[in-house]
Amino acid sequence: MKAKLSLIGVTIALLAAACGDAGTAAEEREAATTAAAPETTAASQSDPAATPAVGVLPEGPSALETSSAPEFPPPLVNPQEIMSGGPPPDGIPPIEEPVFLPVVDALERLDPAEAVVALEVDGDARAYPVQVMIWHEIVNDTVGGVPVAVTYCPLCNSAVTYKREVRGVETTFGTSGRLFASALVMYDRATESLWTHFDGKAVVGLLAGEQLESIPSPLMAWGDFAAAYPTGQVLNPDETGFNRQYGRNPYVGYDNEGPEPFLFTGITDPRATSKLRVVGVARDGAATAFSLDLVSGGEAKATNTSVGDTEIVILWKAGQATALESDRIEGGRDVGSTAVFIPVVDGDKLTFAVEGDQFVDEETGSTWNVTGEATDGPLAGTRLEQINHLDTFWFAWATYRPGTELVESAE
Repeated sequence: MKAKLSLIGVTIALLAAACGDAGTAAEEREAATTAAAPETTAASQSDPAATPAVGVLPEGPSALETSSAPEFPPPLVNPQEIMSGGPPPDGIPPIEEPVFLPVVDALERLDPAEAVVALEVDGDARAYPVQVMIWHEIVNDTVGGVPVAVTYCPLCNSAVTYKREVRGVETTFGTSGRLFASALVMYDRATESLWTHFDGKAVVGLLAGEQLESIPSPLMAWGDFAAAYPTGQVLNPDETGFNRQYGRNPYVGYDNEGPEPFLFTGITDPRATSKLRVVGVARDGAATAFSLDLVSGGEAKATNTSVGDTEIVILWKAGQATALESDRIEGGRDVGSTAVFIPVVDGDKLTFAVEGDQFVDEETGSTWNVTGEATDGPLAGTRLEQINHLDTFWFAWATYRPGTELVESAE
């Protein structure tokens, strides 16, 4: 009962916060839609099956206003299963003009154990504190010259970054105020189609069937990010343009076994409990969820394994607090930071182990950090290829990746 009351409180708090931003959000949405929507052809409007033209997006009804229209391609999910989470569109307001601090100026601003979304594109490294993301869920940004939408869903405990381009057209994304399988549903400002945060698919609307390209952006302890990217930047919590209780967790106790997922109407795969923390990886048409208990332990752990036909290494390092347990973002239990890589350098396969609290490859004896950079030894300065993964709850991974393998113990 306490957990349910807490989540009701969350909805009320978010609705109250939304009231002050609704007008501004609506104006931003109208301006963004006008600027982003290019001209389209009659053929693309009248024939949803026609080959989409690059640089052209369709015009027509908004999926925020209707779930069914003759202009819409077939939906990828049952629209009736997309539920209101409480706030209206952009009631949880995305950050449209993010302001950053140099890492060196923010070392005392954030707790070392505090979770951040870590993103690096072409040498441009940025941290998005979860203390901010938990109140906004989307940051529309440009990193390393690439337009991106950095997204975070507290209800499924996942962070995903997408290139915010569709058919060669740049757009921005907003929060729809709706959930599918207890996960954030976004909308693009060009056509107002609905997209699932978890896998980047347009599921209802003019763009149904389109897929966004994702970029690795794992959750990481602020201390680890600052150490790995001393010349990087961090989203400034003091200059978001909104008045929120940054640092406070509005989802107290959500990262516990007891509370069931909020507004989740599906059936959880019975192989594990709903809130089991997993590291999800999808490659080569295969999907595997590794339990966090399996890939974590001690101060650091390296797991050499494979998904599909791809050999991978999962690096885990202690020191990141879960943002969804305590009333303070930095006050939760230690769940560590996880990243996944292709363990190959110049065509040579590497095997990883841990010595003390350091990752070491057995072939050259080089030392590596959790971002996949060799910091000492013959390979110093080398970076492994990072691949997408999700730190998430079992119910969400199993819903979006049906048929997934679950690995809970070493074979």
